[in-house]
Amino acid sequence: MGDLKPQQQEAEMKGWLHKWTNYLKGYQKRWFVLSNGLLSYYRNQAEMAHSCRGTINLVSAVIHTVDSSNFIISNGGTQTFHLKATNEIERQRWVTALELAKARAIRITESEDEEDYDLVPTQSDKNELQTMLKLLSAKLEDLTTCNNLIIKHGTALQRSLTELEQLETGSDSTAKVKAVNERATLFRITSNAMINRIQLEATYSDDDEFYDAEEHTTGEFLVTLPGKGHRRTCSGMSLQSEGQGYADGASSESDTDLESEEARVITRRRSNQEEYYDPNQPSWMCEKSENGSFEQHEATENEGKRKRRTSIPERPNYSLSLWSIMKNCIGKELTKIPMPVNFNEPLSTLQRLTEEYEYSELLDKAAKMEDSYEQMAYVAAYTISSYATTSNRSGKPFNPLLGETYECDRTDDYGWRCFTEQVSHHPPMLAQHCEGKGWTCWQEFSMSSKFRGKYLQIIPLGIAHLVFTSTGHHYTWRKVTTTVHNIIVGKLWVDHHGEMDIVNHMTGDKCHLKFIPYSYFSRETPRKVTGVVTDKEGTANWVLQGTWDHKIEGARVVGSEGSVRGKPVLETATPKVLWKRYMPPREYEKMYNFTELACQLNEPEEGIAPTDSRLRPDQRLMEEGFWDEANQVKVLLEEKQRATRRKREQEAEMSTAEGRPYPGYEPIWFKKETDPVTGNPVHIFQGKYWESKTKQDWSACPNIFL
Repeated sequence: MGDLKPQQQEAEMKGWLHKWTNYLKGYQKRWFVLSNGLLSYYRNQAEMAHSCRGTINLVSAVIHTVDSSNFIISNGGTQTFHLKATNEIERQRWVTALELAKARAIRITESEDEEDYDLVPTQSDKNELQTMLKLLSAKLEDLTTCNNLIIKHGTALQRSLTELEQLETGSDSTAKVKAVNERATLFRITSNAMINRIQLEATYSDDDEFYDAEEHTTGEFLVTLPGKGHRRTCSGMSLQSEGQGYADGASSESDTDLESEEARVITRRRSNQEEYYDPNQPSWMCEKSENGSFEQHEATENEGKRKRRTSIPERPNYSLSLWSIMKNCIGKELTKIPMPVNFNEPLSTLQRLTEEYEYSELLDKAAKMEDSYEQMAYVAAYTISSYATTSNRSGKPFNPLLGETYECDRTDDYGWRCFTEQVSHHPPMLAQHCEGKGWTCWQEFSMSSKFRGKYLQIIPLGIAHLVFTSTGHHYTWRKVTTTVHNIIVGKLWVDHHGEMDIVNHMTGDKCHLKFIPYSYFSRETPRKVTGVVTDKEGTANWVLQGTWDHKIEGARVVGSEGSVRGKPVLETATPKVLWKRYMPPREYEKMYNFTELACQLNEPEEGIAPTDSRLRPDQRLMEEGFWDEANQVKVLLEEKQRATRRKREQEAEMSTAEGRPYPGYEPIWFKKETDPVTGNPVHIFQGKYWESKTKQDWSACPNIFL
């Protein structure tokens, strides 16, 4: 009996419930089966024999009642079911059955021998695997059908093209051209359907769960999109939909063919995307043409550009218990916890911060804008884009040694060059300076971090600056808080949350962004960011919305129509995509989930300073897969740094005893000055590094590596 599939066993409870799908279809009636600690659902009872639409394991699930008929089941972020019963009695029957099933499943799990539990899959795991295999089989059948249709319509299209080429007179040309167009349209529709099906299944594990990106939000302004009946409430950080989608006038046509409707919705949404991804080309080789499309550079345009690597050695499979290391470190600063390289990624914090310029084309575009509000919107999109790569990157970067540097000259492709130096060790602080096409950006980065047991919270300190050369517009902002969840148990995942104010100190314009924290019980889109651009009087000029790991859209405010419930009603132009994330390279999960730019940051290079992160031996050994050796070298480097610090402290004590001033440590390439904007002390780049590189004069560099 234990080897039977969930639907073949005697169900503990089964029946109809309404499950939330999206704003196009709302709640849809689905058949639910509770068995063996698993809650599964199907579109109907007949579907139980061949295709399960989704399953949630109750062992780690949270069951939350909303009102008299609604309740929510979530297993910690990967799956959430929003359900509605016909009445309160029916809802309570389900909630009671679910709680009992959960308690029973937990008891079974805890009663198993711990060693056997690690080595032998539980019945729940077997059932989940069997369910997943069925689901994958059904998806494969769908794709096979699409493939057959593509072959059929492709053959017909080829036949029509051949007939058109064989025409000797123009008498039948109109009819033939029409036939070719019709068959080409069929071929295109079929191909798009298959592509969209693949993308849909890759993005959403539950094919019912195509959530509209603008659902369940709150705010303070009411925004109307012209010609579409769109009205939105928005504050400086959020928008509320009271009609259709944000940039999508689509409506649900019928529920008779749900999968076709989903494909049409995806097609409509993606028809307005402002970029495409070719996995065989780096992101910088895709540029937008004047007509709005993206064109690939010819090979001749790439002459003179350095050929860079697109991959790094795969991450080896080393197992090590994080809890065994960190159980005695709760409450301590992250920088004071000795960590092996097993929990790192082969990049330093200096390099990780440089990765923020991956979407520097946003700054290039903003530098050319005369409209300060639109410029602010693109600056805001840039600040959000810097978080994109962290959505699936939970590895810790190497803590830089005092005096460690990193240069990144990408003027040949991205159009910028950046230099970063670790200017303080306690507290750890780095200074960075980047020069782009029409803009300059600099920042100090430090952080306060605490390990809380279940999660690690990182609060960035310091201010980022951006100046556009042509206008002198000077922007500043502070980063939001980052939390790494499931430190002890479960899969690590990262969330960014908090509020960010971007200020244009020349005009007084401000953009208030809100990074909405993820919650099990919220219907907010995960990783959502909202915002509004205002002038110095507080008048809204642009509204922004999207997610920090995917894309950001913006809409210009074109008018106001009084107020509703005390909130001003704003009318906006059609929203447009300001930023969209580039897709990562193939099999990137084997390379620490690095993007292509991240793979290139630690690529060896000649002529760099002897303090450059690329020359750090433990980091290089880790990248090459020699983790044991890397850990040994890491210990030696840290001991050398501690010895240097003790020597400096002894010199300071001797100077004090003799009545002489002790200057303390001074950075090599930055100098502490007073920030004219904020009035705070800040490290300013002196510009001498690039001169020293040209001369290959590194006499000022300390010996920090082995």
